[in-house]
Amino acid sequence: MSTTTVVPAPLVRGIWQVLEPVHAVLYYAPEVAAEAAALGYDTATRWPSYFPLRAAPLGRPGPEVVTSAFYSFSPSMVAEHVRDAWTTASPDDVLAARLRGVGAGLRVLLGPLVDAPDTKEAAELAWHAAEAAVTAGRPLAAGNTGLDVPDEPLLRLWHSATILREHRGDGHVIALLDAELDPCEALVSFAAVGAAPRTTFASRGWTDDEWAAAADRLRTRGLLDDDGSATEAGRDLRQRVEARTDALAAQPYAAVGMPEVARLPQLVGPLTATIARSGLLPAVSTLGIRRPE
Repeated sequence: MSTTTVVPAPLVRGIWQVLEPVHAVLYYAPEVAAEAAALGYDTATRWPSYFPLRAAPLGRPGPEVVTSAFYSFSPSMVAEHVRDAWTTASPDDVLAARLRGVGAGLRVLLGPLVDAPDTKEAAELAWHAAEAAVTAGRPLAAGNTGLDVPDEPLLRLWHSATILREHRGDGHVIALLDAELDPCEALVSFAAVGAAPRTTFASRGWTDDEWAAAADRLRTRGLLDDDGSATEAGRDLRQRVEARTDALAAQPYAAVGMPEVARLPQLVGPLTATIARSGLLPAVSTLGIRRPE
């Protein structure tokens, strides 16, 4: 009789926390920005290139599809940056540019760690999890699994980290929908439990009026106090969302099995610490992950 591997929720969350900075180099490395600028994107801020860089695995999606898949961004912000994204460059060109930029950026950041045996082992472990990921109902994960798998261990690790984080993100959207939190409410409720300051969430493009209206809806449900902080019910709801997200993210790691998957954060941890020490990534993000000091 077969048995199902149970991966503890803290390990699932810990793997995400070490893999996320590896993936996020895509949005902050100057080498990626240079590639995006060469394609014709405005790189004065990161948003004109962020949307095509992340959405290109979906093909040539319009604003409605990107708004749906990314979930937490204001539709008007998505439309501003996606409407003409594919007339600037084709998705294939964007995908090639992002791989070149990420590879160059990670090599600068990681130095000798690029060719370390632990990095190569991490790449293989992460890929075993990523290729086992079930992507039904998870569009961003599915789009990335349809791409060619890089041969180079460093890029294979980044590619795998991207699939796994998008798999988790797609599952997080499922958890938010189950909690009946619309995109703006999801951010307001997360800010209300202290995940990040309100100013951090302003990057998602919602107006003050839209934010206030979402807060009013949450107060009506008893999830927010008058001062904007979460009530006990609001905190409980967010805890359930995070627990559900962890549970939905566990499947690829269960496919690898214990104790092998438990090595992944140990192997990737030094890479993440090196990226964190570089100061490339913001100290606080909308994901609620704070950069180690």
